[in-house]
Amino acid sequence: MIQRCLLILTGLFSSCVLLFALAQEPADNQKCLQCHGQVFYEYFNEWTEQTERKTMNPFYHVDSIRMMGSVHKAFSCTDCHSPEYETFPHSGELRMEQKYTCMDCHGGDETFAKFNFEGIESAFMESVHFSNSNERFNCWMCHDPHGYQLAQREQESIKDVVHMSNQMCIRCHTDQFEFGLLTNKTPSDLTAIHSWLPNQAHHFNKVRCVDCHTDVQEGILVSHKILPKTDAVRNCVQCHTSNSLLMESLYAHRVKESREESGFVNATILNEGYVIGANRNKTLNVVSIVIFGLTVIGLCIHFILRLILLKKK
Repeated sequence: MIQRCLLILTGLFSSCVLLFALAQEPADNQKCLQCHGQVFYEYFNEWTEQTERKTMNPFYHVDSIRMMGSVHKAFSCTDCHSPEYETFPHSGELRMEQKYTCMDCHGGDETFAKFNFEGIESAFMESVHFSNSNERFNCWMCHDPHGYQLAQREQESIKDVVHMSNQMCIRCHTDQFEFGLLTNKTPSDLTAIHSWLPNQAHHFNKVRCVDCHTDVQEGILVSHKILPKTDAVRNCVQCHTSNSLLMESLYAHRVKESREESGFVNATILNEGYVIGANRNKTLNVVSIVIFGLTVIGLCIHFILRLILLKKK
């Protein structure tokens, strides 16, 4: 009985969340989401004069709740898609329409200057994703336009940032359907490829893929220049040092004090994690040296006093 009640309450809560999300959508989006927001959809077939119930193609399914949490939540579907989609059934020719890229909207816009989209585009065009795909690789293969959220926000924990970012990579590199959009090859076993990495699972949970597979680029919060696997970081010292690479990438957006002014060389890292070799407290360093020095002096004094007492005897 208790389990049944919990299931009912969970179902009601999910329904309320969905209704709230739909209520917040632009009015014209709700018409699209009546089909594309559902796993199953219904329509009246004028030829058979019957109501048909069909399964929505998963590639065209839009999660309404995720969409309401995305950076594009305020847009209407027809801001990016042809207004002709308002007519059902949709014309087959509409599938051939060219998709917008990030630069079509964000390029040269002072409102988004802080994100440096121009720099991101230049870095992306130098990446192996772009060069190895005959220019077929596009923004949306990593960033779902219907659910994309900024992976780096100050109110989010580093753990959440890492998980959100890594899922973009893992989704493609472990899924035959996603991978198959670019190549006929079978996705490689990521665990086997990274078998050289000590404490592999811990690294996967604490560090983003892009922290090792990109170059740090000044003026770009997250580098989009994906390097060939032969150029990926393999030197432990690059991260496990007081000048950790992570301070210029993963933790860059959290740095609020300079290393010279802060009592902690990597104060930001200490908030949520520990990177061996990178975390160092300057104050504790000084205190430790003072204590060690006093201990040595104390031992010397003790030794001298013992010698004096022995001579007196």
